[in-house]
Amino acid sequence: MTWEKSMKRLTKIAVTGVAIVGMAAASFAGEKVRMATIAPGSSAYLVMTTMASSVNGAQDKYDITVDATGAATKHMIEAAQGKLDIVMASPAIMDFMANGTAMYGSLPNAPELRENLSLLFWFPYGAYHTIVYADSGINSLQDIKGKRVFLGPPGGGAYNTAAGWIKATTGFEAGTDYEAVKASWGTALQGFQDRQFDVYINGGIPPFPQVEQLALTSNLRILGLTKANADVASVSGGGIQAATTALGRSMDVIPAGIYGNSVQSDGDVYTVGSLVGVVARNDMSEDAVYEITKSFWESLPEIRKTAPYMNAVNLDTAFSADNVKLHKGALKYYQQLGVRIPAALQ
Repeated sequence: MTWEKSMKRLTKIAVTGVAIVGMAAASFAGEKVRMATIAPGSSAYLVMTTMASSVNGAQDKYDITVDATGAATKHMIEAAQGKLDIVMASPAIMDFMANGTAMYGSLPNAPELRENLSLLFWFPYGAYHTIVYADSGINSLQDIKGKRVFLGPPGGGAYNTAAGWIKATTGFEAGTDYEAVKASWGTALQGFQDRQFDVYINGGIPPFPQVEQLALTSNLRILGLTKANADVASVSGGGIQAATTALGRSMDVIPAGIYGNSVQSDGDVYTVGSLVGVVARNDMSEDAVYEITKSFWESLPEIRKTAPYMNAVNLDTAFSADNVKLHKGALKYYQQLGVRIPAALQ
């Protein structure tokens, strides 16, 4: 499915630049719910905007409007402060917030704010695609040395994951061994299409619509580990193993041929994958979170018929990390559904 076809699933929300907003207020009678996600260009954006669309279409008590600008790390703070209702998070970033470390090191009340966030569900962010043009002469991760590389917006979780993956596989440090391009998701995508830099890294659930879009007009190559290298790395105890077993991380696979002949690879590409989730502020009403959670999961089978990336969003991964408790409204729905819920999430 192309990016354009994927976007057609967003039938209840309208796109204005990089912001996603609800349709005209006159169309809805429901209570407004403020959701934020990262800008277009990732599976997380697709999942959360598709979630908003499906929930809005399944009930009329709540109307989700989505802002797709800014960084998830900032959205989490704004949700905890009551400025937003539902946002994207990741297990590792939740821990940084709880401990007041990394990007939250200069925010004294970060641990206190963390206590006002709770989980609706986790889902795969996807496999990190390290993409170059097929004619660039860059044929392996080692060839990244000295090149200009987009890792993700600086300060975000994707940037940290991509930089960690390159270091684990090559030993290269951003800013020393290669230049880390500073840009937003949208600017970076356009910059890569204009060949302003050499390597573009983004995470997505294969087949990732953004890669399909790029492959419509260019021949690409995806860099990563072979199966043999991944098998060795998984038992070596080295940096690659650490990078793919950290909280919310995994070894993921981009199947050979999934993008057709325009995208080259040396067989299946093994790369780092990560987990993200949908969280809400604790003081959001139990009824609202229950209705939103219920409407989303009950709509999902129909959504999957035309949005294949949503097949990766399922109850098998919904409770994959146990460092964030479920919101009472979400917990109520899952208990009614009769699914097994880890004790740490309750």
